[in-house]
Amino acid sequence: MTNLKQAQDQRRLFLIPFLIFITLLILLQIQTLRNSFPAFSLSCDLELNETRSRLQDMVTFLPLKDLRYTHDPLEGHTWFMSSINDMQEENESQYLYFPSKESKGRVLCMHGHDSSNGANNSYALTWPDVLPSGAKLLSGLTFISETFYDYTNLWHGLSAMTPFVAWHERKACVLPERWILFHWGELRVKMVPWLQTLMEVTLGRKVDILKIFDGDGPMCFEKALVFRHNDGGMAKARKEITYDMMRCKARAYCNVSDENDHHLKKKNNNKVIRLTLFLRVGSRSFKNETAVVAVSGEQCRNMDGCRLRVARSYNLSFCDQVRLMRDTDILITPHGAQLTNMIFMDKNSSILEFFPKGWSELAGVGQYVFRWLADWSGMRHEGAWYDPDGQQCPYTDEGQCFTFYKDGQIGINETFIAKWLTRVLNEVKEYKSNGQPQLGSSVCPCS
Repeated sequence: MTNLKQAQDQRRLFLIPFLIFITLLILLQIQTLRNSFPAFSLSCDLELNETRSRLQDMVTFLPLKDLRYTHDPLEGHTWFMSSINDMQEENESQYLYFPSKESKGRVLCMHGHDSSNGANNSYALTWPDVLPSGAKLLSGLTFISETFYDYTNLWHGLSAMTPFVAWHERKACVLPERWILFHWGELRVKMVPWLQTLMEVTLGRKVDILKIFDGDGPMCFEKALVFRHNDGGMAKARKEITYDMMRCKARAYCNVSDENDHHLKKKNNNKVIRLTLFLRVGSRSFKNETAVVAVSGEQCRNMDGCRLRVARSYNLSFCDQVRLMRDTDILITPHGAQLTNMIFMDKNSSILEFFPKGWSELAGVGQYVFRWLADWSGMRHEGAWYDPDGQQCPYTDEGQCFTFYKDGQIGINETFIAKWLTRVLNEVKEYKSNGQPQLGSSVCPCS
């Protein structure tokens, strides 16, 4: 037993130094690894930073306005951000969205503030962690509009804004943090007050139009929605839903919603026919307003329950216009931006439109825009009258002739207007006598 114990002790004495040696070796290796990892990490960081810097330098900015498409600026993907193809959902307007699968996760960046040459402004796509040098990333969603027309005309501006409202309505009422407006790739910093008020009322948020100044570096957007075809591609049913929403929100904002009018309509048995003569001043005004008022008033007096109101478009606030249209069954007015207010009328209301000489022959599709709007918003466009009388154009070029006629005053054929108005008054009377609802909206989406 003593010998066995001695042998065991000897083995222990041998194992202890061995174990100490192994432990020290392990500790030495651990220390070596500890010393190596920071150097390796630093090396990786340097390589990553160098790669990121190279990727930042590789971000390529292209002109917002592609001059190669000057002759066909609205065809295909248009001359605005021409390198990128549109996306489209069923029945909706074509659009671009960043970042997306289509953009391979890249965000949109823009640079420049030129308001007279869109080719001097530029855009690029890049990943959020490799933004261009000096770029600022703007958080939230940015609405970016490009239009071939403008934001100072009610009709053109509404056409540009409609797809944004439709997007807002169908995307769980998502709201933008800011807007950027372009016309031909040129920066714009305002829209006509009527349009801005309508957008603020409809979306329930102030329209913050981004102003870009000289010296500002590139701006990149965490999320960006771009429409560059106005409401092109949107189905009629979707447009009607969108205009229903605008009408409902505007009426609620101006305190002329259907609920407020319910008792009045019941009291009057819904039989009053509300005829509105909406006059213009200056371009495309009537030559003889007195005669127009007289013939309209005579026909109205001949119809039981008809009430005539005469108003002028230039001296009414946004809510004044909403109230006027809410209180109109038949609208008589010259062709012009004031007709855009028809979207605030009860659905199935009627419009009579008047044109100066030259429009029928020379105006092209522009003479039909309010027929289209009436159709899309659920109204009844009862036809148009073109003044056949006036000066002869002194030019041979059709474009010059249209400019000559475009803003001319409008005469009137009292016999024609009397017959026309009598027919429409009888149609509205029958419509109301049959108890047909005016189909006004009562519950606003995104409220």
